[in-house]
Formats: sequence, structure tokens, C-alpha cells
Amino acid sequence: MTNSPGMKKAGILPGLFLTVIIAATMVVTGCENDLKDLKKISANEATKPVQRYTNVDVIWSDSAKVKAHMTSPLMLDYTKVAKPYTEMPKGVKVIFYDANLQQTCTITSEYAIRHVAEKVIELRKNVVGTNVKGETFHSDELIWDENTRQIHSDKPVHVQMTDGSILDGLNFVSDEGLNHWKFGPSTGIIHVDSKEIGQ
Repeated sequence: MTNSPGMKKAGILPGLFLTVIIAATMVVTGCENDLKDLKKISANEATKPVQRYTNVDVIWSDSAKVKAHMTSPLMLDYTKVAKPYTEMPKGVKVIFYDANLQQTCTITSEYAIRHVAEKVIELRKNVVGTNVKGETFHSDELIWDENTRQIHSDKPVHVQMTDGSILDGLNFVSDEGLNHWKFGPSTGIIHVDSKEIGQ
């Protein structure tokens, strides 16, 4: 059977149209993949620290008076994220001072993270605090709120006092110096002077 010229054109055009559709689809798919790759790269870049500091030595002051001194072997600064933060993955040491620049307590931890906008530092992993009385505080987490100038925790906190008494409790709240502190529900062993009992 012989095809007329018109029939040849009818047969060629649909094939050409199909080729154009396939090519356009490939271009669109390629663009989508490129956009996904760009978004992935951007996300990865955002999770990288903008700055990396070693042997960090930071002083916090209030009304020109030193209130805390923090040292850390490594600080990573993340500022490209929605909520900027700094991370201290190798631990920190924080020394607190009173209005007369007298040391009130020292806290160490194996890890810490500071939420910049909130002005809150979470001290985590083997957190140990010691106040001027010699009382020691152990926990997996203590949170220092720079705004309220308090230290608190919802994690279990173990306190050992100078007379050998111990307390374990939840809902711990204290001032920055760890001198005026209190618990929610707690248990412990309290040493009582036998002379005081007889009185």
C-alpha cells in the first residue's frame, strides 16, 4: 500500500512530538535533581561550624563586673542555622564569681552547648559542681540560665555535703554560686550530731 505525502507527515509529526516531550521531561528531571543536590549541599553547609576556636577563654560580665569565666579546649560556632548556637564537644570549665570577684563555685562537664538567642548553656555528661562550702553536685545535666542567673536541672542530681550527708533528687534549682539550692522529690542520708539529738 502506497502512503500519500500527507500520511507521511501525519506519521512523522507524532514521533517528533514524542521525542520533544521526552527531551523536555529529561531537562525538567535534570533541573529537579540539580535543585535537590543544591538543597542538600546547602543543608550540609548549614550544619557545618562557621568558626572553630581552640583553647577558648570567655569572660561574662554584668555592669562591668565579672560574673563567670569559661574555658574550653574547643568551641564550634554555628551561625547559619535558624537558631544559632555554639558547641563545646570536648568539655568546659566554668568559674562563677560574686559581686566582690570572689569565686563562688566551679562547674565542669564533658560537653556543653550554648543557645545564643536564649542565653542558656546546657552542661552535659559527667557534670560536677563544687561550691565554696565544699559541697559537690553530680548530674548528667545542669542548665545555666544567664537571664535568671540560676542553675537548674530536671535530671537526677546527687549532692554530697561536707559532713558526709548525701541527697539525691529531681527538679534541682540553685543560684549561680550553688549556695542556695533546693530539690523537688528527694531521698538521702543525713548525718545528725548525737549531741543535738540529746538536747
